Amino acid sequence: MTSTQVDLDRRTYDLDRAHVFHSWSAQAALDPLVLAGGRGCTVWDHAGREYLDFSSQMVNLNVGHQHPAVTAAIAAQAAQLSTIAPSTANLARGEAAQRITALAPEGFHKVFFTNGGADANENAIRMARLHTGRDKVLSTYRSYHGNTGAAVVATGDWRRMPNEYARGHVHFFGPYLYRSEFWADSPEQECERALRHLERVVQCEGPQQIAAILLESVPGTAGILVPPPGYLAGVREIADRYGILLILDEVMSGFGRTGRWFAFDGHDVVPDLITFAKGVNSGYVPVGGVIVSDSVASTFDERVFPGGLTYSGHPLACASIVGALDAMAAEGIVENAERIGREAIRPALDALAQDIPLVGEVRGEGVFWAIELVTDRAARTPVPAATMARIKTGLAERGVLIFLAENRIHVVPPCVVTAAEVATATTAIREVLTAL
Repeated sequence: MTSTQVDLDRRTYDLDRAHVFHSWSAQAALDPLVLAGGRGCTVWDHAGREYLDFSSQMVNLNVGHQHPAVTAAIAAQAAQLSTIAPSTANLARGEAAQRITALAPEGFHKVFFTNGGADANENAIRMARLHTGRDKVLSTYRSYHGNTGAAVVATGDWRRMPNEYARGHVHFFGPYLYRSEFWADSPEQECERALRHLERVVQCEGPQQIAAILLESVPGTAGILVPPPGYLAGVREIADRYGILLILDEVMSGFGRTGRWFAFDGHDVVPDLITFAKGVNSGYVPVGGVIVSDSVASTFDERVFPGGLTYSGHPLACASIVGALDAMAAEGIVENAERIGREAIRPALDALAQDIPLVGEVRGEGVFWAIELVTDRAARTPVPAATMARIKTGLAERGVLIFLAENRIHVVPPCVVTAAEVATATTAIREVLTAL
């Protein structure tokens, strides 16, 4: 380690603390980690200290850091045409939309590009309201849909409460067997009772007032709550019964995270609108969008869609999508995520649950897992925030970056992760939890 490297780390840190205002944070006590580079599942600071990135940063780096196919696609597009108005036709934009719709179910041929997941959900809500002529949007309490006007109010967790400025949002409880709201003791009961609860909410809110049900296919930040068999199909049936659109939010769960291109592919359901961001290009350039079913898209054949963004379908973002999706297909990255989840992550986390009393439950699929930590297995009492802070520190000291939410460790590495990297990370988790 040279003095120059140390100086770069110090300069980076000092500039951040002096001038950067961080999201979702009280600013005074922040102590941000300095990162300077990365490759695959590994990142490092200027001084060369390496970390295994099992957070995928914001659960978005599905192809890992600095994938050469994606960086080359961005560089080539930047050399040719760095930006262009969304009203024009651009080859990168068209190719990106074609790649995305090719992965969607039959009957989806159009993509509305946005700058990220929040405004994808924002515009999906707008489309649903205009298509149906209705106003209300139903979403779950355990959810996160983004930090723009309607998206943050559709969000169910604490972040909506200081931001409730949008109209027409109603919340309900989705399935979560470990902490069931329905006194269920099996996945079948949880599914049946959760669907009954949803239908009663629809009936009580007035079906003729409801434009859409908005769900994360697999709620991510809320706890990686894989829906029980039949739940999403049951929501589709309720939506159809009352003429309501179904919007599935695949921002975090899409493009390989669950070991499938879309998380809903494993649940016998086809939505009306699909929102995406994160994994579509691993966040190399900000981008998101709405995959629009033909029936909704046709609403705007002769009617103006009153929405748009200066950077919608930005050429650099679209080139990165083409590079990422082509690499994922050619290299079997989605298949790797499924196999690693089944053969490496699940057995390692099941062993933790068997051996360590702090582990109340592990759940997930692909490279999308949660370890729920409790102080008492019988009472399922969540571990306190101070304990979670110690866990984060202990893992960082062992060179592992992890995504923590409430009383949970989210094990969410890039889809390119290897079994050896899983072993390294889960060994560190075991050491930290055993020490506690």
